[in-house]
Amino acid sequence: MTKREQFIKTLKCEPIGGQVPTFELVFFLTMEAFGKVHPSHRYYEQWNQMSDTERKLHMNEMAQLYIDTAKRYGHSAIFIHPNPGDLENVQWLLELIREKSGDEYYIMMHGDPTWAIPDGDNMMEFSTMMFEEPEKLNEQTKVRLERSLNRARKLDEWGHLLDGYTLCSDYCFNVNPFFSPDAFDELIAPFLKEVIAEYRKMGYYTIKHTDGNIMPILKQIADCKPDAIHSLDPQGGVSIPEVRKIVGPDIALIGNVNCGLLQTGTDEECRADVMRSLREGMANGRGYVFSTSNCAYTGLPLARYEMMNDLWRQYGNYDDYEKNFGSGAQA
Repeated sequence: MTKREQFIKTLKCEPIGGQVPTFELVFFLTMEAFGKVHPSHRYYEQWNQMSDTERKLHMNEMAQLYIDTAKRYGHSAIFIHPNPGDLENVQWLLELIREKSGDEYYIMMHGDPTWAIPDGDNMMEFSTMMFEEPEKLNEQTKVRLERSLNRARKLDEWGHLLDGYTLCSDYCFNVNPFFSPDAFDELIAPFLKEVIAEYRKMGYYTIKHTDGNIMPILKQIADCKPDAIHSLDPQGGVSIPEVRKIVGPDIALIGNVNCGLLQTGTDEECRADVMRSLREGMANGRGYVFSTSNCAYTGLPLARYEMMNDLWRQYGNYDDYEKNFGSGAQA
């Protein structure tokens, strides 16, 4: 199987045998790893002034950097940050990645029209509307939803270059969700369910990302039927066994390596946490993608990420589960 085929089978919760897939929602450590700025951090104020040659050089370098990252760390999937983000340049970037790597990697991008936790500048206004004018927020969400679907339809017309969408609106703090279960039912769930269903009709898989403590709204997220849930944040008290009990066997789980420990913990703490994630994630024998509980963010030591990656290579194999972790793997 290609890495893409392996990743898709995992999203479908089918047994794959061999190495458990891995990827990162974002790998920001490209400057230390490759001596190049991550594509999402580049600022193209003069993009429209560039010659065709300059634009081509930039776009080729971005495409190659995504591929080089996936190759070096054994990632099965690539999450792109279109930059510039207009549809024509998104298509160009996708075409270049496919041209350079074929169908080796599962490729995804953000496509979430649902509300996220508002930033500090809008927190009070948004919170007031949640309680006093929820219907206005829902009207705005309908517009956002149609905009996201139209964008997906247009890209699809130009060629099925993507495999899926990752829905990246964050709903939760480490302590609790920003949206209560009732507010989630009113403001989020109907639109999350619809966008997932519409993407599926187009032939796309969906991964729902939100870090923090998702447990009070986890069943509601699962009921919207994403193919996978990311990032299972242990800093928010989220454990893989508890999540699996709630969502059942048919939604894939992604993540759970504690980013905070990778940044500030001891080597021993990091190793123990990586091994715990592998043991718990692989216990069902299917439906798990190994990754951090957020992303490989700026400031996280590259050496720690590479230690995590080395442990995955050594112990992240379904065929060796009982040898590495004892009995308990299920068919």
